[in-house]
Amino acid sequence: MRVLLVHPSALMYSEIFLRLEPLGLERVAGAAREAGHEVRVVDLQVLSRRRLRAEVRSFRPEALGISLNYLANIPEAIELAAEVKRAVPGCFVFLGGHSVSFVAEDVLEQAGGAVDAVVRGEGEPAVAPLLEAVRDGGVDGVPGIVTAAGRGPAPLMLHGIDAPLPARDLMRGRRRYFIGELDPCASIEFTRGCPWDCSFCSAWTFYGRSYRKASPEAAAEDLARIREPNVFIVDDVAFIRPEHGDAIAAEVERRGIRKRYYLETRSDVLLRHPEVFERWARLGLKYMFLGMEAIDAEGLDLYRKRVSPDENFRALEQARRLGIKVAINLIVDPAWDEERFRVVRDFALAVPEIVHFTVMTPYPGTEIWHTESRRLTTRDYRLFDIQHAVVPTTLPLERFYEELVRTQAVINRKHLGLRTAVGAARALGRNLLHGQTNFARMLWKFNQVYNPRRQFADHGRPVRYELPLPQHLDVGDRRKLYVHTRGATQGAPSRRTTD
Repeated sequence: MRVLLVHPSALMYSEIFLRLEPLGLERVAGAAREAGHEVRVVDLQVLSRRRLRAEVRSFRPEALGISLNYLANIPEAIELAAEVKRAVPGCFVFLGGHSVSFVAEDVLEQAGGAVDAVVRGEGEPAVAPLLEAVRDGGVDGVPGIVTAAGRGPAPLMLHGIDAPLPARDLMRGRRRYFIGELDPCASIEFTRGCPWDCSFCSAWTFYGRSYRKASPEAAAEDLARIREPNVFIVDDVAFIRPEHGDAIAAEVERRGIRKRYYLETRSDVLLRHPEVFERWARLGLKYMFLGMEAIDAEGLDLYRKRVSPDENFRALEQARRLGIKVAINLIVDPAWDEERFRVVRDFALAVPEIVHFTVMTPYPGTEIWHTESRRLTTRDYRLFDIQHAVVPTTLPLERFYEELVRTQAVINRKHLGLRTAVGAARALGRNLLHGQTNFARMLWKFNQVYNPRRQFADHGRPVRYELPLPQHLDVGDRRKLYVHTRGATQGAPSRRTTD
């Protein structure tokens, strides 16, 4: 079959700080190609809608798959599905990805026939059986598939994550993927899943708190195939198992692979295993993202981070000793007032690290989606992007955005703009010498993207597609939140249900 896979447009945050290679979609493309299908990929983060239309006209796909890892992209995906259906009648359209897995039935209903199916759970084990069933005339028995008729058998998980290999060769515009000064930047996966259970996160509910590791040999082999000089390690928490991080490092050393790396981890993991991060620093680890989320014990307890403020600050000191630059994330609670914003600004200016802010957002799939007592002030999918407030704010909403952007702007002046350009002149010059402008554009783009009037005005846009209302759920048994369960692995049989 002719299969076209699409990643939607970049979100607000991605307009400045990063634009990541869609690794999950590449792996799904790899699985479909291994099954004998002709596959093309269009990433609307880096290519235009016009380019997509041209691809549809020339390729005439028999199946279209749209990746939906972000709720905010759901309206765009439904519109794309309808447009392709009009251009290619009979094309089978399916959606898949992290976020849509939690709202599959609602999105199918909202699409009004433009979407034929939603893939719940991991896409790699589902795509080949789905396409085979499409060719044979019925998809009801495919694990993980939801149609207007109901849910099929439970989704299957890969036994291991060594395969399928990501089809990176299908990507056009690869030079536009970057994260900070790592420009251009590819992505790689060493592990999948997270054993922690933070209340604001849906990674653990999606994977059922499972945790799988790539073999060191496969990880290094995939890394060796990457042409870009910079690599983002996409693991939710890097190097939880120190022996695994060491084994991959040994393979990287043996092969003489030289890259610069960016990863995400937790403070307690860094403190327990500093020797692993030190080894990777020697291999080229330059940047680390730490989700501190809060600067006080009360906030950390609220988000069930299971770390203390002292651990967070000791982790920052440890990273400084290793020469690794840290980007901190803090969660902005819409309940903050001017004084709380001032306290956080003072903290951000007092530390040398880069500080990013995300707005507390109850997402389907998270525990707080079911337990957050504050009512939603909007159900517009497009505002669920961690840059907008979707629950009541203590300050008037417009004032909240003014304080939020003011806080972001103070930190922007500290880390971006002319001062940073001078400090990062070598990296900037190197990137420009090789025709890479993503990092340079980022330095001066802040005020074009982050604007309190723009964010406030976003709430006034006409809304066609809305999130379903949260359903209260007793989360005493957290398995009720899971998309995947550990018993449902690739090849396991299950029955179709209609619930």
